[in-house]
Amino acid sequence: MAFACLEDPTLERHFKGHRDAVTSVDFSLNNKQLVSGSMDSCLMIWSMKPQMRAYRFVGHKDAVMSVHFSPSGHLIASGSRDKTVRLWVPSVKGESTAFKAHTATVRSVHFSSDGQSLVTASDDKTVKVWAVHRQKFLFSLSQHINWVRCAKFSPDGRLIVSSSDDKTVKLWDKASRECIHSFCEHGGFVPHVDFHPSGTCIAAAGTDNTVKVWDVRMNRLLQHYQVHSASVNCLSFHSSGNYLITASNDSTLKILDLLEGRLLYTLHGHQGPATSVTFSRSGDFFASGGFDEQVMVWKTNFDAADYGDVLQTQKCNMNVNGADSGDGLKMRRSGMNVNGSFNSVKPMDTGSRDIEKSRIYRQEKQSEMDFGEVPDKQMQETETAELVRRRQEQIDEASLASTLQHIVGQLDVLTQTVSILEQRLTLTEDKLKECLENQQKIAQTKSN
Repeated sequence: MAFACLEDPTLERHFKGHRDAVTSVDFSLNNKQLVSGSMDSCLMIWSMKPQMRAYRFVGHKDAVMSVHFSPSGHLIASGSRDKTVRLWVPSVKGESTAFKAHTATVRSVHFSSDGQSLVTASDDKTVKVWAVHRQKFLFSLSQHINWVRCAKFSPDGRLIVSSSDDKTVKLWDKASRECIHSFCEHGGFVPHVDFHPSGTCIAAAGTDNTVKVWDVRMNRLLQHYQVHSASVNCLSFHSSGNYLITASNDSTLKILDLLEGRLLYTLHGHQGPATSVTFSRSGDFFASGGFDEQVMVWKTNFDAADYGDVLQTQKCNMNVNGADSGDGLKMRRSGMNVNGSFNSVKPMDTGSRDIEKSRIYRQEKQSEMDFGEVPDKQMQETETAELVRRRQEQIDEASLASTLQHIVGQLDVLTQTVSILEQRLTLTEDKLKECLENQQKIAQTKSN
């Protein structure tokens, strides 16, 4: 099968408005909005439409460490150094409800895929799970022995992964609330972790300058990347599952090709450490934030064929601890299934491309790949029919997903409305109770 050529990512926009380092960025479902959190204690909502004004949300009393859009895009969760979590409605008014979530800094917030649960991670060494409705506490996970930097739900919501300054990544079963496995291969703290879209793998960023990818079914290390020259702060999987982007204190972003096990691009845009990075839900864009107080939006420009087709790497001419790289990997985005495994590749920097802001420097040297034999005409016709069938399945799934997203969106709005009404009802009840107490005191005074 021929490989589609990738176009280079391009810097589309950069936003200035924060007054301190940007700590976290996230896209809304429809790519119309981008939210960023900062050490300046504020959230900023940026419109992807040109000439549209940005909104500054004020409420937290200390640095905002993490932000995340709900799956429907009707709520934003934020975690802060003020030990609280806030749920915001991303409108002009910027209304929010707050609750004290931890006894120390809240480092991470993340919605489940159905938008009904929220997982938080904190310097109090715990991971906590909440029901979004009424912000009700459900349970706590507390086996880490140092600050917990990040916690995420798996795509199906059955697992939770957390990373900590105790140099471990822990995998939890949400139903049993027990730790299934601890990954201890990192040589430093682990600031960030994320699930592969298939839910079968996780990737973790380390202060030892490495990125590691594990299979959560067999609990084994699949890939180990040493492409940064300083701590890796954040990472994000592309929606196809074929690419991983990282942000580092060396001021660069790097895009890794997981199928070939190599570095594709190095992007220079931020002045100083790059603190956060994320792909949009569709994978068409990615955003980054840094110590330079800037938020940058990049267009991915990966070939659309990569998103839906089955890609196969037959063989990499790269050294794997002195051995050949062995089996290839097949991925299918429509079912998010992974057949086989990643190559255990410690990739070299061959074939990478440097991108400095909007200027692009190409390196001509490419890793040699064995694409196998050229398929005959009958095989091509069979593959074409199979691709048509898969594309039709994807269209049907997209239609169903769109309907479900609309329903979830309406539920999010109703949930928020009920929550606000409940708060107002509580205030009214408190006032009535106070009035009754005052009347009783007056009656007692008169009787005396």
